[in-house]
Amino acid sequence: MLLTLPRWIAHRGGGALAPENTLAGIRLAARMGYRAVEFDVMLSGDGTPVLIHDETLERTTNGQGRVAETADAELFRLDAGQGEPIPRLDEALALCRTLGLLANIEIKPSTGQDIDTADAVIAHCRDWPGTGLISSFSLPALAQCRAQLPQLPRGVLFERLPSDWAQWVRELGATTLHCAAAEAAGPRLPEIIAAGVPVVCYTVNAPETAEMLFGMGVSACFTDALDTFVAETTAYKPLQLMG
Repeated sequence: MLLTLPRWIAHRGGGALAPENTLAGIRLAARMGYRAVEFDVMLSGDGTPVLIHDETLERTTNGQGRVAETADAELFRLDAGQGEPIPRLDEALALCRTLGLLANIEIKPSTGQDIDTADAVIAHCRDWPGTGLISSFSLPALAQCRAQLPQLPRGVLFERLPSDWAQWVRELGATTLHCAAAEAAGPRLPEIIAAGVPVVCYTVNAPETAEMLFGMGVSACFTDALDTFVAETTAYKPLQLMG
């Protein structure tokens, strides 16, 4: 499939301007002109794929305990900020489709649930008519996605770029490589860009950092500072990628 990747992607839905990983955040990003949003997905205690970043509930909700041990009946009663509930993956995908947004689904498995989380995401994306990109730090999850849903583009995520990055891009059939913006100071980012692999950096909130990264050839950036870059959401020609 042909993937159009805007230069700016709203991090965790609405960045710092809305409760993270909520439908309210996705709506806000769309209203501000962003054409792509990223959100994290893990499994509830009942195996439902939901939008949340941490394995535990305390930081982003008024609940307590592990997400993977919390039943849906309890999970969906929690407040994820400003009265927003924790969304299901299917709700987020439906909203992105309605708003015409590219969805970067980051598979964020709880410990030991790499394959199960990948399978749940695959099941929801198999017949999804929208535009999407699956990314993850979990190499087993991405390998499962390639095996079961090869037509959906994949982004391999690294906090620190390994020396064998090219091997992982090949083995996973990755469309993009995602890494921390701090890796721009290291030796590997230039060689990845020189090899023609589109690089997406997180989490870029300062204009001077963005200018440096785009000047180096980075293709896109995730941001929490949606208001800082709102004027630039359509300022760059989208990158055309074959997934």
